[in-house]
Amino acid sequence: MQKLTPKALDGVHALYGNDSSAEQRCEALISRFESRYGYAPQQLVSAPGRTEILGNHTDHNHGRVLAASVTLDTLAAVASNGTNTVHLYSEGFADPFCVSLDQLAPVKAEEGTTASLIRGVAAFLKEEGVPVAGFDAEVTSTVFRGSGLSSSAAFEVLLCAIFDALFGGWRLEAKHRAALSQKVENQYFGKPCGLMDQMASSVGGLVAIDFGGAEAQVESMKYDFAAKGLRLCVVQAGGDHENLTAEYAAIPAEMRAVARALGGEVLRDIAPEALLKAIPSLKNRVPDRAILRALHFMDEDARVAAAFEALKKDDLGEFLRLVIASGESSWKLLQNVYVAGSDNREMALALELSRRMLEGRGAWRIHGGGFGGTILAFVPEDMLAVYQQEMNGVFGENACVPLDVRPVGAVRIEL
Repeated sequence: MQKLTPKALDGVHALYGNDSSAEQRCEALISRFESRYGYAPQQLVSAPGRTEILGNHTDHNHGRVLAASVTLDTLAAVASNGTNTVHLYSEGFADPFCVSLDQLAPVKAEEGTTASLIRGVAAFLKEEGVPVAGFDAEVTSTVFRGSGLSSSAAFEVLLCAIFDALFGGWRLEAKHRAALSQKVENQYFGKPCGLMDQMASSVGGLVAIDFGGAEAQVESMKYDFAAKGLRLCVVQAGGDHENLTAEYAAIPAEMRAVARALGGEVLRDIAPEALLKAIPSLKNRVPDRAILRALHFMDEDARVAAAFEALKKDDLGEFLRLVIASGESSWKLLQNVYVAGSDNREMALALELSRRMLEGRGAWRIHGGGFGGTILAFVPEDMLAVYQQEMNGVFGENACVPLDVRPVGAVRIEL
């Protein structure tokens, strides 16, 4: 197995700490690259997953979110290859992704594929003057699909970071890298999405993001939940996000329909009191579900601001109360805990079990886009082993994953 150079080892330790398993993971990835391509990679590039602390489905209507990058990441060994073709092998996929950059316009048949993301990132960066070209990559990830930790955003940010590291001189600002990733997902991948996932992955740490202006406002802060005796856990309750694009697309579309009915473009344009006053007239103009989802947006947007202030004041009790309220709103108003008409209620079961175990001491809420995947829980350290055992017993081995907040976003390590 290829050993890391002292310089690379310093970079790995700065990112992962003095963790021998992280060193072994990086060395194994480099060895796989060399075996596959016959030469050594130039850099390692990492982009973290993210956890949504508060702000469920607020970003796409220009609301506020509180999010954090996590210690699970997507990691690539990369090198420019002197051609105009990208070759990317990803762990868990039998076949490589090979994309010629001679054609950078969107390809309809590629929508929903990795190839569309590669092509889209290259296209937008080229428009900005980055001399994009082909590269070889070997990719591994601990951000499991369907986890609610946004494996897709981590991969998009990773691609932007790879092109920037190899051809752009590592000059892209983190916020710009996030915005570009969102454009690619919207226009090339064909999935409407907000900007929270990409922003949290790209910027890193615990971040409050306000999408209400022409440019997202990002405020970072340090808060050590572990020092307060709390661990963040995601519980993979079951199901995944495959074939749910229509469910996700309906949420921003219905929220915007309410906003347009009230003379705005997005719900952030509408005052909460104006929405409440207009409900009688909205009743016959938009579906009831759209009104409920708009009410969720208004309440959730206010909760994000209140939760960030609570952490600033070190009022952990108020923060946890707001987290629980967020989860209840997602269930009752936003209605993204399960798919209507489906008998599967895994996430609902995980939320109820968490309530019964953690009530009075922790917090629990839906996590990510919803309809399948994970919940988020804040678990007292002295209850962690019991909570993990209970969740794993119901939802499967390693269903409950404790997390730490990663203080940095996308990172490159020169080899």
